Amino acid sequence: MRIKKIKIGIKDVKTALKEFAERAAAIERGEKVKKETGVYFTSFEAFRKILTPKRLELLHIIKIQKPSSINELSRMSKRDVKNVAEDVKYLEQIGLIEKKETDNKIAPVTKYDRIALEIAV
Repeated sequence: MRIKKIKIGIKDVKTALKEFAERAAAIERGEKVKKETGVYFTSFEAFRKILTPKRLELLHIIKIQKPSSINELSRMSKRDVKNVAEDVKYLEQIGLIEKKETDNKIAPVTKYDRIALEIAV
């Protein structure tokens, strides 16, 4: 089985915009640009706000136990369904999970096995 990894990085807006401009210029020159996918935060504090220990635990449960709904995920994590639904919403917004409809239920799923954290210095 191939391990699917997502890169999570921390870089300030100025650096991100500079990298974007460099890539755009390379594309205009007709150069091939390697496609990179990932999630980037502007600060370590922003990263910590989104990827809390409880949200990381939800990611683990989703990957290993494959709940069939948000309610089931709530039971598995022994947390209130409203809080779990809110956390799932954040994780979906940043692209770490998707919601799939199956049997009239909405199941959270993730395609990643690993999260790689990259911090620019």
